[in-house]
Amino acid sequence: MFLCIYSSVLYKFFSAVSTWLLAPLLRPPILRSRVRGSRAGKPENQIYHGFTNPRRAPGSAPGEGRCPQGAAAALREPPLPSAPGAAAASPPAPSRRRRGRPGTGEARRLSRQRRAQGTSPPGCAGAQVSDGCRVVLKMPSEKQTAVKYYVGVDVGSASVRAALVDGFGTVVAHAEQPIQVWEPQPDHYEQSSADIWAACCCVTKEVVRGVDASQIRGLGFDATCSLVVVDKHFQPLAVNSEGQNQRNVIMWMDHRAVSQVKRINATQHRVLSYVGGAMSVEMQPPKLLWIKEVFGITYNNVKILCCGDVAVKQPKAIRERDEERAPHKYLWKAERWGVPLQNLPESWEKVGYFFDLPDFLSWKATGVTARSLCTVVCKWTYTSDRGWDDSFWKMIGLEDLVKDKYEKIGVIGADVKGHNLPCENQPITSRVAMICGTSSCHMGVSETPIFVPGVWGPYFSAMIPGLWLNEGGQSATGKLIDHVVRGHVAFPELEAKAEASAHSIYTYLNSHLDLIKKSLPVGFLTVDLHVWPDFHGNRSPLTDLTLKGMVVGLTLSRGLDELALIYLATIQAIALGTRHILEAMQAAGHEITTLFLCGGLSKNPLFVQMHADITGKPVVLSKEVESVLVGAAILGACASGDFASIQEAMAKMGKIGKVVQPNHEHKRFYDKKYEVFLKLVEHQREYRSIMNSL
Repeated sequence: MFLCIYSSVLYKFFSAVSTWLLAPLLRPPILRSRVRGSRAGKPENQIYHGFTNPRRAPGSAPGEGRCPQGAAAALREPPLPSAPGAAAASPPAPSRRRRGRPGTGEARRLSRQRRAQGTSPPGCAGAQVSDGCRVVLKMPSEKQTAVKYYVGVDVGSASVRAALVDGFGTVVAHAEQPIQVWEPQPDHYEQSSADIWAACCCVTKEVVRGVDASQIRGLGFDATCSLVVVDKHFQPLAVNSEGQNQRNVIMWMDHRAVSQVKRINATQHRVLSYVGGAMSVEMQPPKLLWIKEVFGITYNNVKILCCGDVAVKQPKAIRERDEERAPHKYLWKAERWGVPLQNLPESWEKVGYFFDLPDFLSWKATGVTARSLCTVVCKWTYTSDRGWDDSFWKMIGLEDLVKDKYEKIGVIGADVKGHNLPCENQPITSRVAMICGTSSCHMGVSETPIFVPGVWGPYFSAMIPGLWLNEGGQSATGKLIDHVVRGHVAFPELEAKAEASAHSIYTYLNSHLDLIKKSLPVGFLTVDLHVWPDFHGNRSPLTDLTLKGMVVGLTLSRGLDELALIYLATIQAIALGTRHILEAMQAAGHEITTLFLCGGLSKNPLFVQMHADITGKPVVLSKEVESVLVGAAILGACASGDFASIQEAMAKMGKIGKVVQPNHEHKRFYDKKYEVFLKLVEHQREYRSIMNSL
């Protein structure tokens, strides 16, 4: 079996969307192509464009998992022996844990009900339920022995999913496994790479159960752009004050490195022009700098171990607040921390490798440490033509990465004809794809570099060889909807009524809005209720992580009607944020006529219709609901050699589904809503200015 390793930080875009959005206009990516040169630091190829064949099994065990029947071993050979004296990973310390995929699907509650009842969803021939892992099987083909299959694995923020896909792009089976998320303090989000890998093994084994191994032709990964930290022997290293090595992943949505990203942006280095003019706290350089400054600093030849705004200086000299002598951090007494010295995290010098999560998965599956070109370009400041910029890393205080020759961080669409779409006879550059789940990404390409203030990129060949990529984004979308709905006082009533009607909470809310709208269009219900959606800061186009959420128009009402209205206003705010991003891209030179949506939120018809109405653009959905998984499987199909090119695989396996047209009669209403939307952020900044004048 050949492996296609997709390793992109674009949050599933290339695998999920390009398969049906971009064909047949794509040039084929270069299989096993890697960037060479002196910048790589080694003679062998180290950075690849998205595909690779396996060389050997991964070099370390996946760790503890909840995978039944030994599924954690499904994709690996016995691990290499640990380094002498290496300690076993510690169990996770008690802290807040989140499960599930918040706000990213219409059927999560029903799925849990069916899992408990052991029943199959409608339209499926059967379902297998095992501890912590759910697999759904569709009716098998009568000629199953002649079918070639491909596996797509999708690692989201709170779960791992896999699908078995046939050569026609049909999902034959899919499985889902939750993964743990720790939030030890505000804006700190952590995961375990061992837990994630065990879940990958689990769902993969479940979807291929009963299928002859010779029929499994390829495997593709996609994942979030989280940061994985391991030591020189590929053992996990803690990114937390408790010293829990198992928690070795800083999630993409983690905002702990606020101070670091401010200092990076203050340099105004030339590489920042390729990330919209200002680096996001969600990118990797500020997180690397945070790890270095917080988990191991040498000051006056004395090791300082610290956490957050608290530090311990060894061996005896402990000082109170000393800004001049310890410019990286104030020094505080050890008693303020309350953590025994022996429990301190490993120091910076212990780090062997930093991986973007997709690259970590490709290493686990193949044993190859090569990084994806897409990964290092989009979140690490690498450029495909010039490589790493030494001056940038030296300027921000990470010069030791340069000395190591970057060994730690990476030594280096479907046919739209016949759907009457505006983009049908236009180039691929007229389309923007949205991947909408816990957060949302907005992906557009151009033939020449377009610099969009507040929008990441342009990145050359990061997604499509030969084209420049811009990536806008919203840090909290599905998560925001879930936060607003579940935090409302009427949520218990909603949950009970949804369960009684055998619907998901979001399907029930959509139906309830239809009941209360009377003769009005449903969107008009929020004429005096407005939301600014940046509860987790603004990624694009304002690049201001200090912005907060706003709600204008609240009353004393506490019932289900009010919950439905704030739910609607939140969805509209997310769509208005998308319009804000699209207008910034268009003002800079993009010509956008059509939106392509995928991800969990694309399954919500209200979310889709609001995006069509508010942006004024048609929204295209994939024929296969699990388009993210199909996209990953298509990459596996391409790497298997069963198709001559990725275009051929896309044409065969990716299909256009529903097209949602905007209601142009509502344009004036949403233009007014957008006017209010922009006023909200203007007012928030005015309020801040007033309070800062104290």
